[in-house]
Order: sequence, then structure tokens, then C-alpha cells
Amino acid sequence: MINRLYANWISGWETRLANEDTNRVVRPFEWGLEWLGVESPDQLLEFVRASEIGSDQFFASEGAHGFKLRGSTLEFTSGVQSPYPENNLVRAEYFPAAKHNGRVVLVIPQWNADVGGHIGLCKLLNRFGISALRLSMAYHHARRPAETVRAEYHVSSNIGRTIHATRQSVVDARSCLDWLASQGYGRIGLVGTSLGSCVALLAAAHDPRVRAAAFNHVSLHFADPVYTGMSCRHIQASVCEVVTQEQLRQLWRVISPAPYVAKLAETGLHSLLIWGRYDSTFRPEYSKLVVDEFRRLGLPHEEMQLACGHYTTAKFPFQLMDGFRMAGFLKKHL
Repeated sequence: MINRLYANWISGWETRLANEDTNRVVRPFEWGLEWLGVESPDQLLEFVRASEIGSDQFFASEGAHGFKLRGSTLEFTSGVQSPYPENNLVRAEYFPAAKHNGRVVLVIPQWNADVGGHIGLCKLLNRFGISALRLSMAYHHARRPAETVRAEYHVSSNIGRTIHATRQSVVDARSCLDWLASQGYGRIGLVGTSLGSCVALLAAAHDPRVRAAAFNHVSLHFADPVYTGMSCRHIQASVCEVVTQEQLRQLWRVISPAPYVAKLAETGLHSLLIWGRYDSTFRPEYSKLVVDEFRRLGLPHEEMQLACGHYTTAKFPFQLMDGFRMAGFLKKHL
């Protein structure tokens, strides 16, 4: 009885927080073939399969240039270009710790995080003696095209653009790791939350320099939170009319953790998997698939279950529990 009352209370809180955003736009389903240089949905699937096989090149951090640190903001030109000049200028906020001993963490916030997203976490990491660099993913913050009010071009009902945007964020993350290594950091970690968790895992799976990573909200398949999650109801309104959940899994497989988790065995990565028992966006049944896969493969990892949902993770006391657990884990393994 108490558990049911608590679950209902969290569910109501989650719904209220989700409904605070009133600027979600329902857009028509689009294949987005032009984003990937293909001519038909069948070619799109062939592109996805080939890119998955050649993922080392697909997510390679080649082409980024013009690295400049302006005050506390790192800027550089993305190695993956989009039609939007503002999106092609990558920005990341740098928080060097006074005594870091070569330890640094690249922090990748959630989808539609505001410009202050995860700055508090970066400062907490500094208190643990770890430097931090907070990345603004593709189409976020100053990278957002003027025609949009949210980072809706990163995840949307446009299949090809979502693949392109996620690839860009992964490549940008790895370019940030290049810059951090050039600054003398040798003990590198990652933190990713929600969409940022997916981007972080893809980066870690393809970059052996990453020693430890905290994946905050996890899902094996990119498609599952989009097709079933509360945060993506405006996308579901058009996508669910055209493709099934399994079809969307296959279309977005190349940007999903599923095919790359096994690669983590090659890197020796220490992982922290965090998920919410009452998550309405990254639903628990999908998060448990990630934990099961890590166990099946015998990958070194720790697990943390939060007694909250997706949005409520950012609220007291859960954000403190979450932040301190991630910081402690990273200090231990870096």
C-alpha cells in the first residue's frame, strides 16, 4: 500500500514537471534521407547497417579544428557539418580543478538542458579534485538555430536528421577528449545524462582513453524512450503512425548503445549505471536490459537505482544522491 502511494506520488510529480514545457511541436514524420545521402528507406537501412559495421570510422573525431579557449568557454568547429552555421560551432564550458592530478571528466547533459545544465555537477567534481568540461550537444544552447525554440533537431520525427545529430554529438564529444588530452589530462572520465548518456556510451565504446563513465538514465535502444517515453509524446504523435517500435529500433540502431556495449570489454571501462524505478521516459524495463547486458558480458560496473523518475532526478533530494554518487565513483576510478 505504501509503495503504491509513493509510486503514485512520484508519477504525479513527474507528470507535472513534464507538462511545464508547453513549447513542444508536433512535426510530420520524415525519412530525412538527404541528411545521410541516401535515396530510399531501403538504402537508409543499408546505410545504418554499414555504418554500424564501420562504427570506428562513423564516430571518428577527425575534422574538428580551430580549438580556442575564450575565458572559460572552449570553442571549435565540429568535425561533422550541418546546414546550420551556429550548430557547427561547438561550445563547452571548462572548469579546471586546482589540484586535479591529471583527472578530468567530460560532462554531457540531458536533451534540452538549459545553458546552466550540469554546471553544478562540474563544480562538485572540482571539489573532488577532478576537472570538468561541460559539452553543449548539437542544437543545444548557442548551437540552436533561430527557427527553433528547443533542441528539437537533435531528436525528432525526422529519422535521418536524428542519426546525423547524434553522430555529430558523439564526434564532438570525442573531439573534446582530444583537446583534454592535448592539455595533459591522462585520466579521463565521462558523465552522460539521458540523451547525454547515450552519446557518452557511444563515445566511450569507441575511445579507449576513457577509464570510467557514469551513465545517468540508460537504455539499450535509442528508439525505446522516444517511442514510449513521456518526454517524447509530441514525436510519438507522428512516428507511431508510420513505423513500429521494432522498426524504429532498427532504423536508429547505429546510434543505439545495443551494438556497441560489447566493445566496452576491449577498453576495460568501469561503468556506473543509474536508473529510476519510476522513470516515465527511460522506462525501468528498458533500463534493466542495459544492466542485464552488462552482467551477461561480465563488464565491470556498479548499479544505482533511484527511487524517483526522470524529471524528479533533478529535484531534492535525488539530485544530491545522484551527483555525489557519480562524483565519488569517478574519483575512485580515475
